[in-house]
Amino acid sequence: MRLSSANINVLIKACRKAAKPLIRDFGEVEKLQVSLKGPGDFVTASDKKVEKILIDELQKARPNYSILSEEIGLIKNDEEFKWIIDPIDGTTNFLHGIPHFGISIGLEHNKQIICGIIFDPIKDETFIAEKGNGSYLNNHRMRVSSRSKLKDCIIFTGGPSYKSNEKDRELTLKKYNKFSSIVATPIRKMGSASLDMAYVAAGRCDGFWQRNLSYWDIAAGILLIKEAGGFVTDFKGSDKYLENKTILASNANINEEMIKILN
Repeated sequence: MRLSSANINVLIKACRKAAKPLIRDFGEVEKLQVSLKGPGDFVTASDKKVEKILIDELQKARPNYSILSEEIGLIKNDEEFKWIIDPIDGTTNFLHGIPHFGISIGLEHNKQIICGIIFDPIKDETFIAEKGNGSYLNNHRMRVSSRSKLKDCIIFTGGPSYKSNEKDRELTLKKYNKFSSIVATPIRKMGSASLDMAYVAAGRCDGFWQRNLSYWDIAAGILLIKEAGGFVTDFKGSDKYLENKTILASNANINEEMIKILN
């Protein structure tokens, strides 16, 4: 089976078109023009190029939908439908020639994500989901893992960075140490939150937690995980992950244990 609704087809077409110059630029990463967006936060010419292609394609297909994108912010149209875009999630990996980054797009209907895609252009992996119709990786159904003992699991996280405030850095490192004392395999920090969530949905890792992510980092991943049978909450186990700026994603078996550690 494969997902082939009109919205899914729009997402796939937009991502594949935007990925072509991205793949070319990745092959010549040392020639990229890089500008400073903020402390420790680089945005590349490729990032802007990818964003423009995505927005052009999405507006061509759905001219009345609103768009929220990392670089340009909000394009306000129809409040009922909104695309949530991260042109390159894992920009630092991209800049350093590390082949682990992705394009992430979610579609909101009345503030609920109804479909989403995370596309890894280097590995040619398309993670897609549609509400009520499941999650798929390159047209194969995805399920979260079934591991039930946290000590046997692979856990992903991200942060803190040097720009994190002292309190956030202290809290993050404290949780990192707690997980490290329980999980047999070292905690992974891969550098792309959207792909971290896609990997939870695909059963490649068992759990993921992180602080202070933006909506475009996680929008598509939320639906991918839920449609693959996983849980997405904030650190306290509620659905207020956007409001509280904390997110926990996992299979169903280790969710409660992860919540206890994070609290």
